[in-house]
Amino acid sequence: MSCNGCRVLRKGCSDACVLRCCLQCIDGPEAQAHATVFVAKFFGRAGLISFLSAVPESHRPDLFRSLLYEACGRTINPVNGAVGLLWSGNWHLCQAAVETVLRGGVLAPISEVEDDDDGFFRFSSARKCQSACGSEYCDLDLSLKLGSVVAGAAAAAEKARPGTPSGESVMTCIHSGGDRTPMLLNLL
Repeated sequence: MSCNGCRVLRKGCSDACVLRCCLQCIDGPEAQAHATVFVAKFFGRAGLISFLSAVPESHRPDLFRSLLYEACGRTINPVNGAVGLLWSGNWHLCQAAVETVLRGGVLAPISEVEDDDDGFFRFSSARKCQSACGSEYCDLDLSLKLGSVVAGAAAAAEKARPGTPSGESVMTCIHSGGDRTPMLLNLL
């Protein structure tokens, strides 16, 4: 009998199926099917089977779960994925996305998780606050974290850096030895 993963991927299933052991940790045949389809759409059917075949059988369920979280994380946060959500303190969004996939829901990128120019993440609640409070003063419930201190230091260092003159052009010579003539590179 076919496992739920092979059934939704319409591939032959055998006793040595790489998907069967991965899906045992997911409750319910519908949730197993939704998870398999989502991960296979994200990584490709052949890619999924290749990833799972490359690790020992004992690690396959963990790898499948990791691929599911990364696919969900990359769908809702395309730039930084699940690791970015974890690092920024928004792991609950990734968990909610996985639950949505297991129920058969559709995911879309969220705009509330923003990447600062300095590589730090913040959860923007300004739009929600603006709609809730109107023009009145509103407490944004902001939490301070180490990233804001480091970002301030990086901005100060950026201001102290001297500018590069844009009107100059530099010629550089690369000499490779032998009887060959040097090649000139026009930089800028």
